[in-house]
Amino acid sequence: MKYSIGIQTFEELITGGYVYVDKTNFVYQLADTGKYYFLSRPRRFGKSLLTTTIESYFLGKKDL
Repeated sequence: MKYSIGIQTFEELITGGYVYVDKTNFVYQLADTGKYYFLSRPRRFGKSLLTTTIESYFLGKKDL
């Protein structure tokens, strides 16, 4: 098992074969239920990974 310590992008995480808990079903809920969101999380808590996951989802990168 490879853990994703220091990995910053969703694409790198998936293509590198790292352990990942898939929560992409929540991307639709984020897009459908609200207009604005404020992401307030501590340092190194996955904010960049969340935004790149959303980016990959909306760009239609189905191979990931």
